[in-house]
Amino acid sequence: MKLMPQLGYDLGSYIFLFFCAMAFIQIIWVLFIYLRVLLHKDKTPSDAYQPLSIIIAARNEEDNLFNNLPHILAQDYPEFEVIIVNHQSKDNSKFILRAFQEEFENLRVIELEPNKHFNIGKKLPLTIGVKGAKYEHLLFTDADCKPASNQWLKNISAQFSEKENMILGYGPYHKEKGLLNRIIRLDTSMIAMNYLGFAKARVPYMGVGRNLAYTKSLFETNKGFKSHYQLPSGDDDLFVQSAAKKKNYTICINKEAFAYSTAENSWQNWFRQKSRHFTTTAHYGVFKKLMLGIYPTTLLLLYTSFLILCLSFKLNWLVLIIFGALIALKWIIQGAILSKLDERSFAWAFPFWDVFYAILAPVIYYTSEKSNARTWK
Repeated sequence: MKLMPQLGYDLGSYIFLFFCAMAFIQIIWVLFIYLRVLLHKDKTPSDAYQPLSIIIAARNEEDNLFNNLPHILAQDYPEFEVIIVNHQSKDNSKFILRAFQEEFENLRVIELEPNKHFNIGKKLPLTIGVKGAKYEHLLFTDADCKPASNQWLKNISAQFSEKENMILGYGPYHKEKGLLNRIIRLDTSMIAMNYLGFAKARVPYMGVGRNLAYTKSLFETNKGFKSHYQLPSGDDDLFVQSAAKKKNYTICINKEAFAYSTAENSWQNWFRQKSRHFTTTAHYGVFKKLMLGIYPTTLLLLYTSFLILCLSFKLNWLVLIIFGALIALKWIIQGAILSKLDERSFAWAFPFWDVFYAILAPVIYYTSEKSNARTWK
C-alpha cells in the first residue's frame, strides 16, 4: 500500500480529491461549529432571581398534565407562575387543572373553548399566554415535558442578563427500549448539536419550544408570530430567526435545565411530527438552507467516497490517515458533546452512529417531506 496516491486524470484520482474535500469540510464543521458547544459554560445560578412566567399551550393533554405539571409547580424558585392555555381540549384537562389550582396558587389557567374560527395551532394559545403573563421573563415548555430537576428555573433564569434576553435550552427524550427511541434520540441530539453550535457561532436559526425562554418585551418588539402566523410551526425557529440578534441571546445546556419529553412510539407518528417541523424550512433564507444541508450531505459523501476508494483498490496510507484522524477528531469532540447532552450510549460507539446518521438523515428528510401532517394535535 502506497503512502501517496499517484494523481492523474483518472477517476480514482478525482474520487480521492473529492474525498479530501469532504473530509476538509467535516473538519471545519467540527472545529468551528461543534467545538463551540463543547467549550460553552453556562452561567452559575446566583441568589438574585427575576420572577418567571412559565407558559404551556395544551390541547387534549390530560395524562401529560397530570404526570408532569407537579414537577413544574414544585420548582425550587422564589417567584414564578405557571400559565396553562387549555386550547379547545375535548378531554378532562379542564377538571385536572381545576384540581391543581386548588393546591397551587401560582397556577393560572386560560380556557379557550372550541371555536371554528380559531386556528388549532400553538401560536394563538402561546400569544394569549404571553399577553396574560404577569412577569417580563417568560419560559416556554410543552405539557408532555418534565424538567430534569427542581433547579430547572434557576439555571434557565441565570442565563438572562442585561443584554441577553433569549435563552435557547435543550429538550431531550426519555430513554426507552427499541430502535425507534434510539433513532429519535440520535436525531434530536444531532439537531441540538447544530442549532446550539450555530447559535454560538452567531448564526441562530432555531430553539426548541419545549425549553425556550425570552422576555415579553422581545416578543412584543418583534410583533410576536405575526410574520408566520399562518404556519402550523415556527414558534421555535422562525421566531428565533427574527428575534435573535448577534448578542441578545445565549444557550443553556446544564443537565439540570433539560426538559425531557416522551418520544413518539410509532414510526408514522414520528414522521408526522417531523413533517410538521419541516413546514417552516421552506421559509428559511437561502444561506440557512445551504448551511443546514452541508453537514449531512458531506457526511454521506465522505463515507460513500471512502467506500468507493476501498472497493476500487485505490486505498493508500494517506487516505487511511486522513480518515482515521477525522474519525478520531469527531469522536473526541462530538462524542463529548453527546455525553454533555446526556447521551453517553451514542458517545461510546460514536463512529458506528455517525455512519448510521449519514444514512438516516436523508431518509428522515425524504420520508417526512412525503407525510401530510400539518396540524398541531
